[in-house]
Order: sequence, then C-alpha cells, then structure tokens
Amino acid sequence: MAKTVYDVLIEKFREDLAVSTQFLADGAAKDHAEYREIVGLLRGLKLAIQTIEDLKRSQMKEENDD
Repeated sequence: MAKTVYDVLIEKFREDLAVSTQFLADGAAKDHAEYREIVGLLRGLKLAIQTIEDLKRSQMKEENDD
C-alpha cells in the first residue's frame, strides 16, 4: 500500500518525538526553561500525531462507505 500524506506526516512527527525524547533522556536541557519547552513540544507532537491518525481513520471510513 502506498504511503499517504498522513503516513508521511505521522512518520516525521514520530521521528521528531523520538529525537526530543532522547534529548530529555540524555539530560541535555541546559535549564528548566528549555526542559519545559521540550516537554511542550512533545505534547504538541503527540497531539498532532493523534489528530492526523484520527483524520486518516475518518477518511478511510468515508472511502469505504462510498
């Protein structure tokens, strides 16, 4: 099955999520402000992934209903 734009976005955001998670795990945040910034980024990426997955499911359901 060919990759959709949804798949490409999800893959990219998951890569970004993994990199940022590893950044925190390595203790690389230089201060509490940077730590909070990265935690906010992680939350945003998770929300974006969930939203895209929901859109993908909705589109697939609509295509199957037609």
